[in-house]
Amino acid sequence: MARRLLVISAGVSTPSSTRLLADQIADAVTAGVTARGESVDVRVLELAPLAAGLATTVTTGVATAEVSAARDEVAAADGIVAVTPVFTASYSGLFKMFFDVLDPDAMTGVPVLVAATAGTPRHSLVLDHAVRPLMSYLRADTVPTAVFAATEDFGSSELGDRVRRAAGELAQRLVGASAVAGFGGPTDLETRPRRSAGANDLGEVTPFAELLRGHTGD
Repeated sequence: MARRLLVISAGVSTPSSTRLLADQIADAVTAGVTARGESVDVRVLELAPLAAGLATTVTTGVATAEVSAARDEVAAADGIVAVTPVFTASYSGLFKMFFDVLDPDAMTGVPVLVAATAGTPRHSLVLDHAVRPLMSYLRADTVPTAVFAATEDFGSSELGDRVRRAAGELAQRLVGASAVAGFGGPTDLETRPRRSAGANDLGEVTPFAELLRGHTGD
């Protein structure tokens, strides 16, 4: 069965650099999943058309039909790519408002790749200082590598490398323990070497009392 990948883009312009980055990441995740012998169904959720509905939902407590449908998309997702533009040194209000209206448990344990776009590299820490804490609060399983793209980064090999690394981490989580041998390799934790619970496998440990006698002559 195909994995369900939901790509959330909070871009507000047309064309949108945020959507451009979201599409690049989605393509890379798709490549990573198919390389592991599985298929993926990608759905893109643009938040800009939901702005009025989100405002209504926040102020009245009653979700509009469009917001309810978006909530269902999140609930059905096996993995999420969440991309926001940076406004005033943080994620956009539209981005935050969407996650404010989700059920508190909607993203618990869901693998998430976070990304952001901005006009300058000075905003690169937004992902670690703002977006990651938000995902932690929602108890999402955020992959280690985040993707930040300033305007000057588009088309660079560095951005491409980072996209592929982050996408590979998300693809690994999407496929999980069902990776096909020869593609993703074994992923079941039981197939990995178990780390020792003590002494780092250095062999028998000399009791402390014997070591002390060696220094005192007893």
